[in-house]
Amino acid sequence: MTRTFPRLLATLLMTAVAQLALAQERPDQMVKRTTEEVLSVIKKTTDRATLRKVAEQKVLPYFDFTEMTRLAVGRPWREASPEQKKQLQQEFTELLVNTYTSALSRTVAADKTVEVKPLQAGANDKEVTVRSVVKGGGGQPLDIDYRMTKEDQGWKVIDVIVENVSLVTTYRGSFAQQVQQGGIDGLIKSLQDKNRQIAKS
Repeated sequence: MTRTFPRLLATLLMTAVAQLALAQERPDQMVKRTTEEVLSVIKKTTDRATLRKVAEQKVLPYFDFTEMTRLAVGRPWREASPEQKKQLQQEFTELLVNTYTSALSRTVAADKTVEVKPLQAGANDKEVTVRSVVKGGGGQPLDIDYRMTKEDQGWKVIDVIVENVSLVTTYRGSFAQQVQQGGIDGLIKSLQDKNRQIAKS
């Protein structure tokens, strides 16, 4: 036990240091590192199972899906029960992961690069927007911005803006119609149906 304890303590300290370093990583550095890691994988394979694993390991930890779901659902979120909120978050997270994985599997990224613009933000800023441009592939450059907030665990993405179109705002409009037609449960069912359709495609 006396020999094992120092090793255990060393492991815990190393883990704590790694987590602290991750929490202190600048948001623009985090976006650049993550996107480059994802691009390096899609240059080698478009297998959906592999890409989903990449998304779960390298992308999901940096998204605050609870906040994204709350923002996307809008006012009806306040009226939802705890169980409905849980289901909404699960289905919306699944939808985003399925959509992201499906998009990656169709991406030909052999010559694609991502330029992350230097962030102009103060040390005490709690919310920032990281701007990036995807280039290559024979098409026009694509602007992708990440709205992020600083949390206890580090910086988290709460919205993605593609060509000035907010992901959260786009979903909020369609979600509002679905809630008006079928209530919160109707929205949950709609999300479940979309996830099943994407999974089959």
